[in-house]
Amino acid sequence: MNIDIIDTAAAMTRVFDVAPEHRRDLIRKMWSPMNGMYHFVPGEMDLAVIHKQNFGFPENGPEEELRESLDTLIRANAWERMHHALERGIETLKTANPDLHIPDLKVLLLLGDPTNRHFMEEVKGLSAFGGISGYIVISVWPTIDVLNRLEAIVVHELHHNVRYSPGGVVWDPVTVTVGEHVVAEGLADVFATELYGSHGYTHFVDDQTRNDDSVLAKVASGLQVTGMQDFAAWVLGDKTAQLFGAEPVGLPTGAGYAAGVRLVSEYLHLHGGTAASNVHTPVETVLSDVLPRLGLGDE
Repeated sequence: MNIDIIDTAAAMTRVFDVAPEHRRDLIRKMWSPMNGMYHFVPGEMDLAVIHKQNFGFPENGPEEELRESLDTLIRANAWERMHHALERGIETLKTANPDLHIPDLKVLLLLGDPTNRHFMEEVKGLSAFGGISGYIVISVWPTIDVLNRLEAIVVHELHHNVRYSPGGVVWDPVTVTVGEHVVAEGLADVFATELYGSHGYTHFVDDQTRNDDSVLAKVASGLQVTGMQDFAAWVLGDKTAQLFGAEPVGLPTGAGYAAGVRLVSEYLHLHGGTAASNVHTPVETVLSDVLPRLGLGDE
């Protein structure tokens, strides 16, 4: 298999070197290797719109701040570190599952939007997606927390990517449950901790949320909710739900991640193994064992 970390350092430099009114086509060109990510969408996607939807840097953003932050990522060897982390993550997954299918990977690392309060304050400079086989997109603002977690961030997305690649779990947007999303986030975070210790935990989830039994119980009450339109509130929390026009359910930011880590950790405590060896474990297997043990019933 092949790992293609797209040279977005050069691509973003080219964007910043032209006037704002000429940047959109260069942003589309930067995104063009990811075209295949949207093979299931009818018609042609505008990659400049996709860029914005992923909290990508604005065309008319604060130029000096963007250039300085790009330099910070370059000095941090972000692209090389992510490549090495993916190699390590793949080796770990293959060792645990010798017959595992690992897709060729295209990885797009972007500067996010420093003018977006939700991106900067609520999710702490991180938006990432790896749920479509063969593609990973990561938008960051290079805070200390993000820079310290670059490897953990990309292997978290790697775990998702392998879980939803051929031979793994099928994600049907209509029938998939909140439980699948929650367990997947828990597995991915635990996998990242297996490789990178405490940096593996998603940093926009605070300690209170992680340890709050009422948060766990609330998330558990929604595990059988189906249809992706309702997932934002149950997994990312009310503030993200409101951002995307979904109905809040009374949960803090990252609640589904916190609950997922607790559910997966309990499952591994009961049965042994690792998040790597359980990359394809069905959500029903995890929940049927864990929910009664935690006194959460069989919702």
